[in-house]
Amino acid sequence: MLKKIPKSLSPELVRTLMEMGHGDELVLADANYPGHALHSRVLRADGIGIPRLLDAIMELLPLDHYAPAQAAFMAVVKGDPTVPVIWDTYKEILTRHDPAVQVEYEERFDFYARSNHSYAILITGEEALYGNIILKKGVIPPEAGE
Repeated sequence: MLKKIPKSLSPELVRTLMEMGHGDELVLADANYPGHALHSRVLRADGIGIPRLLDAIMELLPLDHYAPAQAAFMAVVKGDPTVPVIWDTYKEILTRHDPAVQVEYEERFDFYARSNHSYAILITGEEALYGNIILKKGVIPPEAGE
């Protein structure tokens, strides 16, 4: 164990976050997500909901402010009456860690295609419908005077 690493983050996930470069994307997927069909690099966090993981990941992950949006949610399929209240939770967590965060919404199959090009997919225990989110990694600016 190490100090200051949130306990909900596995060693494999921390390693993945470290390996990611500027512009790489991480998919936090709900329990129903077809991650293994979309990507060869799939991590698992079964039994842990996305809000807990998102909060922990955001302690470590800088977001890409060179991009128009730093996060993406899977948009509700046309005609589906679902109202994803989980998005409000995600936005609160993202904004608490990065007040300038911008979110975009991707159509379901565009979200899958984007997942296919992501760095990794993290399948979670999240059960909320449309609970999937993509995070785009940014850079940590050098400290002033270094």
